[in-house]
Amino acid sequence: MSLEPDDLLAIGEVSRRTGVPASALHFYEQLGLIASTRTAGNQRRYPRHMLRRISLIVVAKRLGIPLGDVQELFAGLPLDHAPSQQDWRRLAKIWRAELDARRTQLEHLQRELTGCIGCGCLSLKACRLLNPDDALSADGPGPRRI
Repeated sequence: MSLEPDDLLAIGEVSRRTGVPASALHFYEQLGLIASTRTAGNQRRYPRHMLRRISLIVVAKRLGIPLGDVQELFAGLPLDHAPSQQDWRRLAKIWRAELDARRTQLEHLQRELTGCIGCGCLSLKACRLLNPDDALSADGPGPRRI
């Protein structure tokens, strides 16, 4: 049996194919990340094009990208029909920029941590983590120099 682009998939089939539990699919639907239709018996059915959206959500989670960021990214994609190639290209361009920024942040963090942890000096005179009189607290919460 071959599947057609307009075929609707039961939630169990979507869960099996994406590896995403049904409860997570319900949650993604509540957030507006994906959409389903209902049968006469009130069962969810997902258009096949939702598989790609769900797969991107899975990848984003794996990369530590918050669902809120995914919501923003998906805001320009249609829910009621499969996105066009142009839609996906636009999304890929935005996605690429986000990933490049994350890569730069991770590389910077790696350099800082390698220098800090690797030196082992624990010197309050030379250490980059030095914060006399807690002066950096005025800049806000969290690590300020790394």
